[in-house]
Amino acid sequence: MSSKTAYRSTPLFDGALVCDLPDKFADVSKLRQVPDNQEVYIDKDGFTSIIFDITERVGPAGSSLEGDGRALTTHLEELVGDDVDTVKVWNTTETQFTRLSSNIPAYTLIATQTPSIDPREPHRAAAPDFTALILTLVRLEKESTDILITINVPHIKGEYDEDEIDLALGKQGELIGDAVEYAAKIWESFEVRDWNLFSQV
Repeated sequence: MSSKTAYRSTPLFDGALVCDLPDKFADVSKLRQVPDNQEVYIDKDGFTSIIFDITERVGPAGSSLEGDGRALTTHLEELVGDDVDTVKVWNTTETQFTRLSSNIPAYTLIATQTPSIDPREPHRAAAPDFTALILTLVRLEKESTDILITINVPHIKGEYDEDEIDLALGKQGELIGDAVEYAAKIWESFEVRDWNLFSQV
């Protein structure tokens, strides 16, 4: 795993949020239009992307493991759409952000999505074998907001070592290992500089 990754402090949403992202990730909004409630960064040397989404809070008021767990599932289902049957969640954990108040609930899940193979589509060569998702949900109840931080890690045949990966045994392989490191860096450095952001989006 490359712990030599260089990071830079990156302003998000015009500086209302800030966190450390890997140096080798580029801001997608410089290449194409991105929705106002999203920031998207992509690995210049690979296929991994990091997406920050500011969304409306889902579920009832208050925080409980059960309610927050359902909210996480709802967001995951919205993320993958009709492909929910192709998704397997491997684990879900409570997450502590270093620079957010400890009473702000946050959770992270690791899942994989395996594309269903349609025999009528022989040109699937470039499609990934599977995509790993590291999805972190930050619940800002006072702001009626859920922040989603999604790291998408497509695994394309020939671009990764299949023998290195067995999530059932806890073997993540290099690409997922790197993404977990990116996520941990985000949890450590993510900061809200302007809370008014959540009344605008």
